[in-house]
Amino acid sequence: MSTRVAASEPPGVGVPESANRNGAFPRLDAEQRARLRAIGRVRTVQPEDILFKDGDAGYDLFVIESGAVAIVEGYRCEDSRVIALQGRHRFLGELSLLTGATVTLTAVVRDAGEVIQVPVEKLLELLKEDQELANIVMRAYIARREILIKAQAGVRVIGSRYSADVRRLREFLARNRVPYHWLDLEQDAEAEQLLRALSIPPGQTPVVLGAGGVLRNPSNAEVAAMLGLGARGEPPQMCDLVIVGGGPAGLAAAVYGASEGLDTQAIDAVAFGGQAGTSSRIENYLGFPTGISGSELAERAMMQARKFGARLVVPAQASAIARDDGHYAIRLADGGVVNGRTVIVATGAQYRRPDVPDLERWEGESVYYAATVAEAQMCAGSPVLVVGGGNSAGQAAMFLSEYTPSCRLLIRGGDLGRSMSRYLIDEIEQRGRIEVMTYSEIVELSGNGTLETALVANTRTGERRLLPAKAVFMFIGASPHTDWLRGQVAMDEDCFVLTGADVGEEDLAEWGEERPYFLETSMPGIFAVGDVHSGSVKRCASAVGEGSMAVRLAYQRLEAR
Repeated sequence: MSTRVAASEPPGVGVPESANRNGAFPRLDAEQRARLRAIGRVRTVQPEDILFKDGDAGYDLFVIESGAVAIVEGYRCEDSRVIALQGRHRFLGELSLLTGATVTLTAVVRDAGEVIQVPVEKLLELLKEDQELANIVMRAYIARREILIKAQAGVRVIGSRYSADVRRLREFLARNRVPYHWLDLEQDAEAEQLLRALSIPPGQTPVVLGAGGVLRNPSNAEVAAMLGLGARGEPPQMCDLVIVGGGPAGLAAAVYGASEGLDTQAIDAVAFGGQAGTSSRIENYLGFPTGISGSELAERAMMQARKFGARLVVPAQASAIARDDGHYAIRLADGGVVNGRTVIVATGAQYRRPDVPDLERWEGESVYYAATVAEAQMCAGSPVLVVGGGNSAGQAAMFLSEYTPSCRLLIRGGDLGRSMSRYLIDEIEQRGRIEVMTYSEIVELSGNGTLETALVANTRTGERRLLPAKAVFMFIGASPHTDWLRGQVAMDEDCFVLTGADVGEEDLAEWGEERPYFLETSMPGIFAVGDVHSGSVKRCASAVGEGSMAVRLAYQRLEAR
């Protein structure tokens, strides 16, 4: 819980010390503090000393030996508030300390005492060797980031809910796990007051307010620069490996590429983590028996990649690729160029999503874009809906009907024969548990905590039916992010990239006796992994495996050259 304080009051007066909150604010034992003391220095602090402040480009780790420190948003402002109060044997900071992002909060000493100050460079070196301490710090920082997001602490976005640019900025911040507070011009009086105080007319919104200043209708790149997201400094003239796309496959490639000693740079158009990064809980990922959120998995992978020296750059959207004197030049949408001796394409696919209100609330928990044993077991014995009229939808309905007494197949047209194989139609017609609903589409999903019902409309008559549903499976197609590769590598009819043995002979004219490695495209040294390549499994674990495997193959290609 955060506490509002007046600008005239000392920070944290009367505020109780924060509870641990599932590992967010742990206390370090004597041995752990001794290890940090060995690489830092002990200093005495007095009330109202500032250890780091909003707008700093970076900061050190502070461990409180005695006394207390308040973490304050908007320090010395009229609407400042205490986000947390930490006491003896606790440590300060959150994910920005490890990533180098701009500081958005201020740490102010409330009670005099002593702190251990550890330079961040030395801390990072220690965490590479000290797994126990690394796990404590990482878990705490991820939990604290979640607290900040829920508290809406950080930059402020002012704009109308009807603005496409507001939606763009909010998605960018949310996907990058950046805490922010949105002030809706349509409903929030404070939004208008702030704009008047800043002399900004509504026509120049959205506005982003942060320690770095005021941005008027900024691009994602301008916001990223203000917040210090991604790698800093000029990229190298030439990389051994460039990874385009930051989902599980791309992050795995970044980790393994950098750990193998390759000069590795990964870029993503919006945020690292991909579609998996938006999942509230991944239950079937190896090594996490209680599940893990997609954002935590992505954040851990990003830290791991950085630990080995990979550069992670966002936002950076690839717009074209060309061969250039023995390497590949990837042109970015902002006009920049990234050069690499080898390239791993991990740009994924955007699965088509129906226009259903609040759909993202149910994705990953009740709305799925694949049907495997894992999903079938989660909804076994309960009614399900399958949306789509192609073979994938038909096969999913057949499979799911083995687990559930009621499986309805919803199609927008009036005949399965337009897009489904005859044999599959015959099997569906013979399967009593499958009901085909023609001219149907979902218009609303609802439930108390978990999905319970779906409102389905007839597209011809307008009639609506409320159907029971434990889960909804969407099979209405996918669009791979491959426009920037057109004319450079071979693709299938749906524009997914062909790799390995799937590359046709007509696309191998210049290869001579050689043939592409597994996951290698029709262009030597360009590999495709994850959802972007033809025939992919479309699973987080398989994407990670392909990302790491492609690095080894890229290494072999470099050696062959």
